[in-house]
Amino acid sequence: MKAGDVVCLTTAASVQFLRPIFVRVIRELPERHTYHGWVWIEGYELNAAGDAVARRELYVMRAGVRKQAPPTRHQRRPVRVG
Repeated sequence: MKAGDVVCLTTAASVQFLRPIFVRVIRELPERHTYHGWVWIEGYELNAAGDAVARRELYVMRAGVRKQAPPTRHQRRPVRVG
């Protein structure tokens, strides 16, 4: 994972993600020692529109992290008046 990647975290990454979340990665935190196959990441949790809503440090199983395209913004249609 590298800065700017958007990942989807589900129970495959950790049991804490019963409800999947999308995260834009800031960086991995290699100075934190972990079990083999696990990693600490720092990132922004994204809402359905792709906006950052919370900065998080997350402990995840690397094999369970899925790269994703960023959530798409819903385009509003212009409203006609008159």
